Amino acid sequence: MEQELSGLTTESRNEGSMKIDVAEPMEILSIMNQEDQKIALAVQQVLGDVENAVKFTVNSFRKGGRLIYVGAGTSGRLGVLDAVECPPTFSTNPDMVQGIMAGGQHAFVKAVEGAEDNPELGEKDLKEIQLTANDTVIGIAASGRTPYVIGALKYARSIGAKTVSLTCNKNSLVSKEADQSIEVVVGPEVLTGSTRLKAATAHKMVLNMISTSSMILLGKAYENLMVDVHVSNHKLKERGIGIIMKVTKTTYELAKEKLEAADNQVKLAILMMEDNITKEEAVKRLETANGYVRKAILPK
Repeated sequence: MEQELSGLTTESRNEGSMKIDVAEPMEILSIMNQEDQKIALAVQQVLGDVENAVKFTVNSFRKGGRLIYVGAGTSGRLGVLDAVECPPTFSTNPDMVQGIMAGGQHAFVKAVEGAEDNPELGEKDLKEIQLTANDTVIGIAASGRTPYVIGALKYARSIGAKTVSLTCNKNSLVSKEADQSIEVVVGPEVLTGSTRLKAATAHKMVLNMISTSSMILLGKAYENLMVDVHVSNHKLKERGIGIIMKVTKTTYELAKEKLEAADNQVKLAILMMEDNITKEEAVKRLETANGYVRKAILPK
């Protein structure tokens, strides 16, 4: 097993950072920055695979299913991070996108040793959330060999859920358990094996792409604005007011008044202002347009 691990790209030594231990601060930063510039190009190489993951996810959402991220350590934390940002950004139910970590929620802030080595725990955690065939499961593992993730993907496939693997090594073990593999090969880390660096950055980029693209395809954006933002605090209310002002070209006072009249729902406020209709009419119009503001606004 040790030989297998040492042969992975994520465990290889980076020739450009061999003397980083005697480098000055700016030299260290320059080395890291140069390596980081390779990440977006590596992601570009797998956009077709990411597209398939988006299609799985949107299809799940349209059937009432969920997007479930599964991972251990940094990989698990990235899944949780992306999942918890969906409700405030897109007004989604917290159950719609979920991040599950080996070792449970408290493993987010403190490592739970050994949890990632048990494939049965991956299956158990998915059973606990009552995974169904309508769901999409994305297993995240930089090394591509985490038993917890492999166990989760095997179970998800066995019940008919769509499965995606996200790793930074070619021909990984987790890829064999997925309907769609995404292998973002970013090359050796600046610190050998420290996959919280380039590998984690690549994975955050991909997860952001999947969730954001899926939400846009569900009608949660108008132009490039977050029209489904959940107005739950002062900052988000101000953002909502700003969005209404940008779309309708109205004043701050009128945008604020209309947002409050729309029960803090930005989409409804936009429709009410653009077409001079009541909240009730806006609700019906939006329902007919399946939530797409562009389709709901009458042509001028």
